[in-house]
Amino acid sequence: MENIKQGIVISIISNLFFVEIENKIYECNSRGIFKNKEEKPIVGDIVKVCIQEKQNTIIEIINRKIFLKRPKIANLTQLLLVISAKNPKPDLLMLDKQLAIAEYLKINPIIIINKKDLDEKETNKIAQIYSKIGYRVIKSNAKNIEENINEIKSVLHNNINVFSGNSGVGKSTLINRILNNNVTQEGEISYKNKKGKNTTTWVKLYKLEENTYIADTPGFSTFDIYEINYKELFKYFVEFEKYIKKCEFSDCTHIKEEACGVKLEVGKNISESRYNNFKKIYIELKDREEHKW
Repeated sequence: MENIKQGIVISIISNLFFVEIENKIYECNSRGIFKNKEEKPIVGDIVKVCIQEKQNTIIEIINRKIFLKRPKIANLTQLLLVISAKNPKPDLLMLDKQLAIAEYLKINPIIIINKKDLDEKETNKIAQIYSKIGYRVIKSNAKNIEENINEIKSVLHNNINVFSGNSGVGKSTLINRILNNNVTQEGEISYKNKKGKNTTTWVKLYKLEENTYIADTPGFSTFDIYEINYKELFKYFVEFEKYIKKCEFSDCTHIKEEACGVKLEVGKNISESRYNNFKKIYIELKDREEHKW
């Protein structure tokens, strides 16, 4: 009788899959049938494994809900977007791109503004913009990260969490404090050494507690947003929704039209920075769509 158990893929090295099952890690191969499909097990997948004495084999991927190509990860449920108040300058365009893709994929976003001690005024300004929309914003002190770690930990429960942020914003430091080790530093070194050799995926899940994981994704800073159709981008700027009904035209792009309910609210109930970033992303997506051939 076959011994079939269910677990989660936490890392992949070469063609070996490491699956956590009942708090134990099993080294597994993947069944040959996956080689003939685009759908192969990736980190974050819930899988069924046939446990055998000589070789453990993944035989089924169960109900993959979300698949990201970059970083290559399945079933993440929460995205923690880390920006800095200063050094480097806060990149709100990237933040708005990532919020849009989080809305598109139905992943819960949390915004972490790090280095609040370097510019309290800028921190509060950014926090006000995004808190008003309804996003959870956590302010973090770079000089004393410990004072904010418990608040960050409290939002991680029962999620597969991915931290995203530009180099220098403090993402790695936050992850290391949460996990109480230097896994991200090791990951960065491993990624740099392996890059181009195609031997190791650079995504790994670290278990914080039962059903709670943090994905270490060295070298990763932003998602590819090109899955979003430029004509539907407005749907993922959630504060636009209540004003769209005031647009004169049902096919309003919210870009050039004068009688646009969204544009009338810019500077009032819609921040100028958010609207300007919407226009930049719209143009980027439109240009890519028109020139994709």
